[in-house]
Amino acid sequence: MASFTTLYSGSSGNCGLVQCGQKYLLIDMGKSCRITVNALKELGLALSDLEGILVTHEHSDHIKGLQVFLKNHPVPLYAGADTLDALDAMGVLPAGLETQAVEGRTLDVGGFKVTAFPTSHDVPCCGYRIHTPDGRVMAIATDLGQLTTPVHQNLSGADLVALEANYDPYSLRNGPYPYYLKQRIASTRGHLSNDECAAKILELLQEGCTRFALCHLSQENNTPDLALGTVFRTLAMAGCTPEKGTIIQAQKRSQISDNILF
Repeated sequence: MASFTTLYSGSSGNCGLVQCGQKYLLIDMGKSCRITVNALKELGLALSDLEGILVTHEHSDHIKGLQVFLKNHPVPLYAGADTLDALDAMGVLPAGLETQAVEGRTLDVGGFKVTAFPTSHDVPCCGYRIHTPDGRVMAIATDLGQLTTPVHQNLSGADLVALEANYDPYSLRNGPYPYYLKQRIASTRGHLSNDECAAKILELLQEGCTRFALCHLSQENNTPDLALGTVFRTLAMAGCTPEKGTIIQAQKRSQISDNILF
């Protein structure tokens, strides 16, 4: 059986992990190499079983640990062409590292099959739909200001969906951020609110998906209770009762989250 967790997930750093058997993929590495490697050790995972790293985009909370990690552990790296160019310009990619641009095709990453899809952010950014070696499917979309048609298409039919629930609108409006930053976050090229995330989860539940991870919660403008409360209130108002065994979990900001089997 396949599983998904995050080593850390929030405004200060993001790293997802998809595992099937002993083999696994990482999605982003937004905290230091040391923190990431220690988390992998805590999970009992060998670096030799890491098949590759998928990168969503170039913002520091998604790539902070990559330069040091790749220097010491040069595993294949996958990202959009613009993101690869940005990482190269920033000196993140060591000479000779195996990289592949992900646009427009499904890639074999070890035993996993990976398809990228664009997300609406203020730099080139993508989500990933991942087929595991045992035939399961998960999709992850964080850092998106709106749920576009490609996002809808790639979340649909997945066994597990990891979706951004970045901010509570009331907390954002009344919080400490300057006006321009509030406008950026709430824009169609910013981040997804709890309400938008909840509406999509309602739709996916009705399609039969039963595993959800709420990711990239803002430290200033959200809490796990707010995010989960919004989801369950949305489901209740729609008269939707999740079937037994459904998991809807808010991922932890600075710790390994509970494993979700799918």
